[in-house]
Amino acid sequence: MTVYYRPLVQHGPLKPEGAVPLAGQELWFTHAERLIRDAPAEIAETKDIPKDYLDLLTRPRAPMTGLPMDRPHIMGILNATPDSFSDGGVHNSVDTARAAASEMVGHGATILDIGGESTRPGAAFVPEDEEIARTQPLIQAIRAECDALISIDTRRASVAKAAHQAGAGLINDVSGFTFDPALAPFCAEIGAPVCVMHMQGDPGTMQDDPHYDNVLLDVYDFLAAQVAQLEAMGLRRDQILVDPGIGFGKTEDHNLTLLRNLSLFHGLGCPILLGVSRKGFIGQIGREPRKDARAPGSIAVALAGLSQGVQVLRVHDVAETAQALRLWAAVR
Repeated sequence: MTVYYRPLVQHGPLKPEGAVPLAGQELWFTHAERLIRDAPAEIAETKDIPKDYLDLLTRPRAPMTGLPMDRPHIMGILNATPDSFSDGGVHNSVDTARAAASEMVGHGATILDIGGESTRPGAAFVPEDEEIARTQPLIQAIRAECDALISIDTRRASVAKAAHQAGAGLINDVSGFTFDPALAPFCAEIGAPVCVMHMQGDPGTMQDDPHYDNVLLDVYDFLAAQVAQLEAMGLRRDQILVDPGIGFGKTEDHNLTLLRNLSLFHGLGCPILLGVSRKGFIGQIGREPRKDARAPGSIAVALAGLSQGVQVLRVHDVAETAQALRLWAAVR
């Protein structure tokens, strides 16, 4: 019987007895929701959480390639694709991509995520040589002018190798290292930090009929298994970001359940990445059909994620998100 603990996160300087920090941040908690499959949830005090589990929830996350994980970071999305759901065709040339990267960093992005294969629902498969041709020149150009951490958004080892040679320092795999068996060993070999994401199915079919026994615990168990596998290959836990994969093989109800319970994923002992920017459920709930007009809804969800201790926000609208973060921090 597996037992899970979801911290009931709070903030503020007046911490009651028994309060412990969440992942080394200013956020804290005194109680957690105790979850067991097919059983009612219960409330547990921190003193009742097993020591090893509590340590994973509370210990500070080590810096990742120099980026401190005790504060939020913005990952700017830069897709070199003709068909990405929101910004397809916008950054196809080296010059436009380089200008966009410079602008994002200037507005506050500390990570840039470069992708050459659309993973929108229904997206077609892209040959790996085409994916390399789309991403490698962009990464080389951006690396020559920018000190930000560059992430390559890919499922393939060959693409990751080309990107790493060009200057990428983080491997972001939407398949959670299930697509290409050569990718995880390559990351371990070079010691590169990674992001492991949950996706049910593949981009072409993931939204056909997503279903789970328990979406929250199913996603958690998948990420736990993949983190353990990556550790067994030689990557340290502090080199691994986890992403619950909002919108990837999930219904609106699945997405909302994950978003309401994000603090559970701190039990993996890894920093959490949240990618919700401009996604379909934001358009549906926010009543905004235009993808590029969904910044307000995207920011609302991002701030809710930060209140549960998320460390990295993957966004299209960097300037608007950075402004919101500054206000969020000041009010807190």
